[in-house]
Amino acid sequence: MTKQFWIFLGVGLAAVAIAVSFIWFGTKSAHLELTGNILKVRVLALGPEASLVVADFRVTNPSGVPFVVNDVRLKVTPPDGHTVEGLAASRSDIDNLFKAQKLIGPHFNDVLALRDKVPPMKTLDRMTGARFELPESAIDRRKSVVLRLEDVDGTVAELTEK
Repeated sequence: MTKQFWIFLGVGLAAVAIAVSFIWFGTKSAHLELTGNILKVRVLALGPEASLVVADFRVTNPSGVPFVVNDVRLKVTPPDGHTVEGLAASRSDIDNLFKAQKLIGPHFNDVLALRDKVPPMKTLDRMTGARFELPESAIDRRKSVVLRLEDVDGTVAELTEK
């Protein structure tokens, strides 16, 4: 193998590496993802064995495409360790709850509902709620709360309580 072969091989590999890096960094903003965390969790007893959990959260879309909400799920892990998924409450149910029940506290943020959008390069504060067939005391002693958001294209983001 001649010296000329090695020179052309090195130049060719450098050109390929430069092209790959341009493609990699040029499409980085097209990768849809959501980041954030749960800021506050409020619990309202609906009965001896049922509770409503309302979670206020902050979500950021660092990508260049909007995140369109297709599914919102709230999960709680009580002290016994098994994860329980709640029955999601609608926007109107949560709004009516805050009008009628002053015990749950003030209505800080809008409710995130289906088909809502998180615009590209933006941060939003929102809330969601769900009914759990657990007593208020079990939720107060919870191990964790996880909010699962799914985009219409299938991208999933999970936000956890700190």
